[in-house]
Amino acid sequence: MARPGVSEYGSVDPAPPSKEEKVAKLCSTLLDENAKMFERMRALFSLRNNRSPEAVDSLCLGFASSSALLRHELAYVLGQMQDPLAVPKLIEVLSDKNEHVMVRHEAAEALGAIGDRRAKPVLQEFLHDSLPEVSESCEVALDLLALCESKQNIDW
Repeated sequence: MARPGVSEYGSVDPAPPSKEEKVAKLCSTLLDENAKMFERMRALFSLRNNRSPEAVDSLCLGFASSSALLRHELAYVLGQMQDPLAVPKLIEVLSDKNEHVMVRHEAAEALGAIGDRRAKPVLQEFLHDSLPEVSESCEVALDLLALCESKQNIDW
């Protein structure tokens, strides 16, 4: 049973999804640096709920945003979606030492949530990152990957 304000992912999002359904328009809003952050967040959650490959691509384009808050939320929702299409972009974000620490931390956790083995080498690489937010998130992500591998055929 859906609860008001709770997404299909079980999270209470900081903004409700937009009523717009066209991925191209949602992407345009997401990428619009002049739009209000609330509207960009609404577009972000609509794209997450869309779940199409085009929506994943649009969300990945959002990492070009100047807002670390938005980039953090992008990584978070890509982790919720668990779509392997996002893995290369999340690896790129985690690997960027100039990226904001909270965005890198969220990218690591998203990689763990997706459970794609391609992430393992980069998570291991940053397991000893000088920033504890990053290293600890990589540790959690690697443990989650190990759990996914050990329970691969078990529905948990």
